[in-house]
Amino acid sequence: MNHIVVFITCSDREEAGKISKALLDEKLAACVNMVPEIHSTYWWQGKIETSAEVFLMAKTAESKLDIVIAKVKELHSYDVPEVIALPIVGGNPDYLKWIDESIKE
Repeated sequence: MNHIVVFITCSDREEAGKISKALLDEKLAACVNMVPEIHSTYWWQGKIETSAEVFLMAKTAESKLDIVIAKVKELHSYDVPEVIALPIVGGNPDYLKWIDESIKE
């Protein structure tokens, strides 16, 4: 299985908790880490914005990515939520096996 880490930014802890729970309940992720406050500066609608956000980092399989994106878009308050995936190129084999076992249907 090709493993990935999915980065998701959320407007607040409530939204982050709702998304985390859905990803876990539906076995779309093995683990979701929540960083309670990050400060983001970004371009939006032609101007630079700054806001406090909550950062999620989900560990899953590449085969689940399209469903993860759809689920986040369904639950997220943003018009264009950040959902980006990076490959896991290596790691503790026992942990990677645990990811696989945790997201099995």
